[in-house]
Amino acid sequence: MRPVLVLSSSPAMSSSSANKPKGGPTLVDSKLESHQRLDNVQDSADHLLETLGYTPELSRNRSTAQVAFMSFVLASIPYGLATTLYYPLVGGGPVDIIWGWVLVSLIIVCVAASLGEITSVYPTAGGVYYQAFMLASPKWRRIASWITGWLFVVGNITITLAVNFGSTLFFVSCINVFEKEPGVGIFAGETWQVFLIFLALTLFCNAVSALGNKWLPWLDTAAVFWTFAGVIAILISVLVIAKNDRHEAKWVFGHFESFSGWPSGWSFCVGLLHAAYATSSTGMIISMCEEVKDPATQVPKAMVVTIFFNTIAGLLFLIPLVFVLPDLGMLAALASGQPVPPIIKAAVGSSGGAIGLLIPLMVLAVICGIGCTTAASRCTWAFARDGAIPGSKWWIKVNKTLDVPLNAMMLSMAVQIILGVIYFGSTAAFNAFSGVGVICLTAAYATPVAISLLSGRKQVRKGKFYLGQLGAFCNVITIAWSLLALPLFCMPTIIPVSAQTVNYAPVVFVAATAISGIWYWAWGNKNYAGPPVHDD
Repeated sequence: MRPVLVLSSSPAMSSSSANKPKGGPTLVDSKLESHQRLDNVQDSADHLLETLGYTPELSRNRSTAQVAFMSFVLASIPYGLATTLYYPLVGGGPVDIIWGWVLVSLIIVCVAASLGEITSVYPTAGGVYYQAFMLASPKWRRIASWITGWLFVVGNITITLAVNFGSTLFFVSCINVFEKEPGVGIFAGETWQVFLIFLALTLFCNAVSALGNKWLPWLDTAAVFWTFAGVIAILISVLVIAKNDRHEAKWVFGHFESFSGWPSGWSFCVGLLHAAYATSSTGMIISMCEEVKDPATQVPKAMVVTIFFNTIAGLLFLIPLVFVLPDLGMLAALASGQPVPPIIKAAVGSSGGAIGLLIPLMVLAVICGIGCTTAASRCTWAFARDGAIPGSKWWIKVNKTLDVPLNAMMLSMAVQIILGVIYFGSTAAFNAFSGVGVICLTAAYATPVAISLLSGRKQVRKGKFYLGQLGAFCNVITIAWSLLALPLFCMPTIIPVSAQTVNYAPVVFVAATAISGIWYWAWGNKNYAGPPVHDD
């Protein structure tokens, strides 16, 4: 029989010990074994990280469920789909909204599975850039990791910027469900007002991420239940009340109407930015690998499983809205570019009812911003840790009191605020931020996948998440999607193009590429050795 831990020598304890069943583990034994298993898993993860060349610096405070919940929050599907619903509305109407979401979700399952296979072998906060280095041949590994790393960092920062900026525009539209008169909201939403709200929201998300790090897993957990409660409330309310009646199912699932000016097929594809933006965070969770107890299995599973939850949540949100859509032409002409608040108001028939249903989305928007801020800071810190960002010695410092890479977080925040100034020159800035975020992250995800496929997928066979031939199929879909997304999301949403509606995503993308190229030529070519890995 196993030894029993004696906590006291009192008669009561002695009597209890004497009367316990023989031959079986006690409650104390079970708790000790559970803690030992957790400690062993964490020690194993830390040992693997050291083997991959890094010293563990961050606390592993997230369980499998919590990392899955964070992955869910990073996508924040009802909120993410709400802020970008304008694109499929203009691109193709109901067909683009529903079937575009289903199509992209199926593609993103392949992306998540492909990344999961590689992450299972190389679970570090460096994510795809570390993976690209390890998978590439010695001749090309430095430049491969450099390009992938910059794409990943810029993608994380700009998608976080897009989330906070999209939240700002969404909040303004939500406020304006209260109207002075039909079509005239109570808040003007001038350019400077929008920028100040964005600034306040960005500062708030960074403050919560920095000061409340140990509570973030619980916030992510609560957000999941909050999400489904909000979605169900919207679903029931708009379908039951439906002030302007409901469309027929044939119209909901089969009506195509484009307002973009593009040919029908291309218009449908441009509208996919809606779904691509909402799912672009799929690989951002990799940056949390060094704060997860068993990243080699937890992170790949979380990435894949979350997609299915996201898909269901998205359909529960989108289909009811399409059933109660008001005039499509009116929605396509909205100056705010935020159709969800007017749709919900038209469905329930009152401003008070509309704002009550919009509050869950507004709260989720803030939680999503906090999650993206956290992930962006970790990938910035990881890339700086290998000397790839100018001033790396400042950005790699971890604040031991807060247990976060605070300097890297501040760098990410500063870049977001500077890029946010673009809004003063173009009201289509949100399109640029979301577009460049999707482009960079999609390309970053595809790079290690392509290298792995071209090298015969030899390395991923060693992982705990190896998918065999199914994995090879997923790799091909991932690469094909990347090749389509790169030119697709550089396109303007509507044509003809004006200075106000031009898509600035290519400008931001080229600027980031130029900065990374110049820095590699000036410093990286001679000094950047890549991650501190062992040759074996």
